[in-house]
Amino acid sequence: MVLNDYREEADTVLKPLAQKMINFNPDTLSWIAFLGAVLAGASFYMARGPLFLLLGSFFIMMNAFFDAMDGRVAKLKGTASLRGDFLDHTLDRYADIFIVGGIALGPLSRLPIGMMAIIGILMTSYMGTQAQAVGVKRNYGGVAGRADRLVLLILVPIVAAPLAVAGYDPFSMAGIEFTLMEILMIWFAVAGNLTALHRGIMSWKALSDQS
Repeated sequence: MVLNDYREEADTVLKPLAQKMINFNPDTLSWIAFLGAVLAGASFYMARGPLFLLLGSFFIMMNAFFDAMDGRVAKLKGTASLRGDFLDHTLDRYADIFIVGGIALGPLSRLPIGMMAIIGILMTSYMGTQAQAVGVKRNYGGVAGRADRLVLLILVPIVAAPLAVAGYDPFSMAGIEFTLMEILMIWFAVAGNLTALHRGIMSWKALSDQS
């Protein structure tokens, strides 16, 4: 699942929404998106039942929506800037940490599994922006882009909530029990580092072609 491949299709849906939000300051939208991430992380951290899972999913939807809007509104207003881009990417990284950190530190996942997920996520983002920093086009490739992560973070808690009520969580794999959210964290850890490796190789080739 690589949702970045469908950016143009997404733009046809999101652009009319962005036009309706034209009076908003794009930086304000970035901060609202970040607030959604903080609330999602807090919901996962306090998860003592299915309601908190659903709240976490809702707040991630809030984060995803406003994060998608800030850049589009800025372009429509003609106020897109490097400073706004810097703020957006900085808040996105903190958002990732708050969301996954809430899962890792709460009852939904064991800490080592959550920490591996954070490493995979941060390295994925780092390799994309580092490519741009050394003069290569920003790399969105791989199987674990931010849009993909957000979709999974929205859907998996929605699935996990009724499973938890029905008593089907945790799952057992090779004699070891894992919660559904832990399985998601393992995916982020593995896919994130593979994506970082993929982006690194692509950037290395691009730099070699320039030399």
